[in-house]
Amino acid sequence: MSSDENLTLIKGSRYRIESMQTKDKPLISHGVFKGYATIGPEDAICMQLDDSHKEMAGRIRFIPCHMIISVDVIHIVEEEKKPEKPYTMYG
Repeated sequence: MSSDENLTLIKGSRYRIESMQTKDKPLISHGVFKGYATIGPEDAICMQLDDSHKEMAGRIRFIPCHMIISVDVIHIVEEEKKPEKPYTMYG
C-alpha cells in the first residue's frame, strides 16, 4: 500500500469497532461492514454483527461516526473493480 493511497472501509470486510457507550465502558462491535447510513443530521456506519454477539448475531448495528473510538481491521476483501465506461470506437 502506497503512502498516498486513501484508506476507506470496504463493504464485506470484517472489522472490530470500539465506540462510546458509557463514560467508563466502550461498546465493542465485531462484524462485517455493510455501508453508510444517515440518522437525521449524523452519519453512521452499518455493521452486521457476527456470532460473538450471540442473540444479536446477524443484526445490523448503526454506529454514529462521531462515537467511534477505534477501528481494527480483521479481514479485508478485494474491492470489486468497476468496469470502465464503455465507449464507441469509430473506424
